[in-house]
Parts: sequence; C-alpha cells; structure tokens
Amino acid sequence: MSTNQSIALLSEMAVFAKVVEAGSFSEAARQLGATPSAVSRSVARLEKALGTQLLQRTTRKLRLSDSGREIHARCQDMLDAAQSVLAVSGSFEAEPQGQVRVSVPKAVGRYLVHPHMPDFLQAYPKVDVLLRLEDRYMDLIDDQVDLAIRITDKPPPGLMGRPLMRIEHLLCATPGYLAAHGTPAHPQALREHSCIYLGETPGDARWRFRRQGKVVNVEVRGRYAANHTGVRLDAVLRDIGIASLPYFIARPALEEGRIVQVLPQWTFRTAYCGDLWALYPATRHLPPRLGAFVDFLSRRLAAETTLAEADRSAR
Repeated sequence: MSTNQSIALLSEMAVFAKVVEAGSFSEAARQLGATPSAVSRSVARLEKALGTQLLQRTTRKLRLSDSGREIHARCQDMLDAAQSVLAVSGSFEAEPQGQVRVSVPKAVGRYLVHPHMPDFLQAYPKVDVLLRLEDRYMDLIDDQVDLAIRITDKPPPGLMGRPLMRIEHLLCATPGYLAAHGTPAHPQALREHSCIYLGETPGDARWRFRRQGKVVNVEVRGRYAANHTGVRLDAVLRDIGIASLPYFIARPALEEGRIVQVLPQWTFRTAYCGDLWALYPATRHLPPRLGAFVDFLSRRLAAETTLAEADRSAR
C-alpha cells in the first residue's frame, strides 16, 4: 500500500477505532456527529482496502475478528500518537482528564485499590474512576475497559503492563482455635482440622505446599467454605477453623496478634499467588489519565509489606 493510500485511510482508521471504543455503529456515529450509515460505509471502505473483515457483526454486539484485533491496536497507536503530537503543540490539554475504567479482582479492588482512591481523586481532580470489581476474565476491548489488574506471570499477547506487587497466601487461625484443636506440624495434619476454603471448584479444597523442593498436596475439608476473602477472615476470627488468606488481607490481624500463621515453614501455593500486574493495550503512547493512574497505583502498592519482608524483619 502506497503512502498516499495510507493517508487516505487515516480517517477510516480513526472511525474504526471509535466504533470499537463505542461498541456500536450508532453510538460511534452519535459521538462523531455522523450517521450510522456513514460510519458503516467508512469501516467497509477500510475492510475493502485492507482485504480483511475487521468486525463480526451480530444482532446483539460487535466483536473484533482476529485480524481486526491486531489492526485495532495499530489504529489506536495512531490515535495515541496524534494526541501526543497535539500535546507537544500545546493544543491538547496535558493535564490528565477523563474517565479511567479499571477491572480488578474483588479482594484486590476492595483491600488494595479502593483505599487509595480518595487520594488519587484529590490529586487528579479532572480524572474520574470507574472501578469494576469482578473475578472473571474481562476482555479490554469487548468489555470497554482501559486497565485490567490481574495476577499473571507476564502480560498476555496483545497487552503490556507494569508489575505492581507480589501476592502471597498463607494459612491462618486464632490462638484460641489452635489451643482447642492443636497446631498442625505437617500439611497432612490438616486432614484432622476444620479448614475454610474458597469452595468454587473441587480443586479449591486441594491445598498445595512446598518446602525445600518437596511438594505436598492435601485434600482438606471443613463445614464452611466462602468465596469472599473478607468472609473467610471473619470466619477465622470467629474460631471456625484454619483458612487460606491473601497476606494483604491477613496482615492487620496478624500484626495485632488476633490470628497467627499456620505451618509458616511451608510455602502455601494457590492459583491466586503471583505478581499483580496493571495490564493495558500494547501502545507506545499511554493516555495521560491512564499513565497517571498506573504511576499512582504503582507507587502506593510498592509500599505494601510482603510476607517475605515480614518474615525477614521477624528474624
């Protein structure tokens, strides 16, 4: 494709990106001040020029095709670059403004992100935050999300991001429960205890431990299971049993001595352990509002004490 052809398609690329952002031709047309038919023709011209179908149209929603997903990322790069040019020229307001739509797991959102939001909103008075607390996987484009905060080894294909902190889990119980029922000295001893677990899948009752290269799996049971970490913490505090908890939720009660760690010499492993990432579409030009949010959250969560740090300071 020649340079002249590429230039001629720039407006169609911008319209295509707006359709994806808006989620429909009619909403994109409303935002652009055009008619739905004009927007549809613009996307059709782009598809014809590129020789590929960009959108899969259904009666309920639009979905990006595989090629459309890749092309949309490039079109978004183009728009972000245009905003950067305007910022340099002074025509674009450099101060972060607009809405940041964030998807975050429930516990992380409630206990790690939400507490810092008053300070963020005060620091950036022109930025609004839409926090969506959901444990299910969310597609940034289909679900119209700017940023996803997730536990992952590395950003999935098509996304980039920044690691925020380490998420660790441990087993906890009250001193009163352990005095009444005994303190387990080995993971297998948990079979004799009331264990409070997630309870969403059969695998949630299969607890995995590691110590000096040795791995031990234990099928636990108990009369109470709950898929909310705050509820499991409260159940521990009420002497119901031994629960698996993220360290960031258990830490205040641990520091106050209301609960203690069980089997501290073993590393407790779960699918919810790992690095917490802020993920966003791969782009060289992060919008100012999104960059401000990621930078702010990165600074705040970097100050969170991890279980490993707590263990080192206790020695």
